[in-house]
Amino acid sequence: MSAKRTDSNSYTIIFSLVMVVVVGSLLAFFANFTKDLRVKNDQVKAQIDILSAIGVPAERSNATEMFEKYIKSQKVIKGTEVSDDDKAYLIDVKKELDIAKNGGVQRLPLFVAEKDGKTIYILPVRGNGLWDAIWGYIALNDDLKSISGVYFDHKGETPGLGANITETFFTDDFKGEFIYDASNTFKGVEISKSNADPNNQDKKDNQVDAISGATITGNGVGAMINSGIRSYLPYFETLKK
Repeated sequence: MSAKRTDSNSYTIIFSLVMVVVVGSLLAFFANFTKDLRVKNDQVKAQIDILSAIGVPAERSNATEMFEKYIKSQKVIKGTEVSDDDKAYLIDVKKELDIAKNGGVQRLPLFVAEKDGKTIYILPVRGNGLWDAIWGYIALNDDLKSISGVYFDHKGETPGLGANITETFFTDDFKGEFIYDASNTFKGVEISKSNADPNNQDKKDNQVDAISGATITGNGVGAMINSGIRSYLPYFETLKK
């Protein structure tokens, strides 16, 4: 009799429902239990990434200490208003871009660092690669016309191709590259597959050598950098004055 009950459709349905409830409850418990840890990990990761843009290596064990050492101030630009905010590094850039796309005024976080006696301005950028989102940080020298360093990451670019935007052989080429032309017009940076400067010795051509086989990802990086920096140009003009 009991065997027939366990073989019945009703038993299968009830057992499945119970398992769904039990597993769902366990997942919810562990998600809530580890929430603070995950938030802390995200915060530390953001600090490490920002420091990477200025060539400062950091680990989870010392990220906050290094961040406080090199990042002298954090600012939030919203329209014409600029305010200091020591939590600016926690701003969700994706959400802010969505706000701008929907006609709102986005918040732009900006980090002012000091390294080797020089001031460096770091700003986040976000865009699209071949398969999914790409993002990173651009560090500008105190002239606000040339790049001090960059950091890039991605969600799902092709290994060995587009995923190489994270590699130093690509990111190092941006160091010293000018984002303005000879007439002082903003040009940004083009990721060029026809660039006749494979060793990237010409820093005033507004071009960086592309990654072979990753044209779409490279174009995405260029568009991301240029649109990202362009959002900050009005504020940068006030600094130059």
